[in-house]
Parts: sequence; C-alpha cells; structure tokens
Amino acid sequence: MSGKGAPELTVENSGGLRVAVIAAQWHTQVMDGLVDGAVRALRELGIEEPTLLRVPGSFELPVAAKVLAGRGYDAVVALGVIIRGGTPHFEYVSQGVTAGLTQVSVDTGVPVGFGVLTCDTEQQALDRAGLPGSAEDKGHEAVTAAVATAAVLRSAAEPRR
Repeated sequence: MSGKGAPELTVENSGGLRVAVIAAQWHTQVMDGLVDGAVRALRELGIEEPTLLRVPGSFELPVAAKVLAGRGYDAVVALGVIIRGGTPHFEYVSQGVTAGLTQVSVDTGVPVGFGVLTCDTEQQALDRAGLPGSAEDKGHEAVTAAVATAAVLRSAAEPRR
C-alpha cells in the first residue's frame, strides 16, 4: 500500500489560514469520499469556512488552483481521480495535472495539496478515498500537507535586508 512510511504531521499555527478545496466531478463515490476527508481535516485544523469549488474533471484543477492562489488563499487543495483505461489518455491527463499543479505551487508560492488519485482500477481509488473500509484517506492527507506547509511558510521569518 502506498501509504507506508507516511509521516505523522503535526500542524501548528493554522488559525486564520484561508484554504480553498477544488474537487473534480468524475467518479462521484470516490470524489465524495475525498471531499468528506478534506472537509473533516479542515475542521480538525480549526478552519471552519473553507472555499469548496467543483470543476468538471481533474484536467481543470490546475487552472482553478492558479486563479485561487492569485486571490489570496494561503493553501489550495486539488482533489481528483484518474483511472487507467485502454488508451494513453491516462498518462496524458495524469502528467498534465501533476505538472500543472506543481507549476501553480512553485510559481505562486502557495502550497497546493495533491489529492489526485492516479489508479489502475476503480477499486484502488475506493481504497484511497477515505470511505468506510478504505485503507487510506487521501483527501484528509492532502489538506493536512497543504495546511502544514502554509503554516510553516507563515511562521518563517522574513530575511533581514
């Protein structure tokens, strides 16, 4: 299972952070689990009023993340699922989404939580969606990572000039 070796993150200094969650609409059951895990993590971190937006699919996540990062959010979390099929479509979409979200984070300095599942089967996605019986909760993990990074960046002192 891919979750082996994951760190136990302790998030401090997250009060007052503005966080947006963007979720794709494909694969409703998986996405509902990812969104529920993300919202639960935000509540646990004391972030009561996150922005939640839905976009058509995973390919639309980077542009939405870029716009929200430019609107003053401290962290953006992207949730989606891409399931391998019989064509190269999986590789193109997975690579585009991954590169796009990475570029948003690096270009804007806003942490982007990567909650995009890239799975061979629907069962693998269900196992990672945070649903009852799932082995992992990637929506929760993506929020925790993004908020932890935003909190660390906020606490870093500005260099003296």
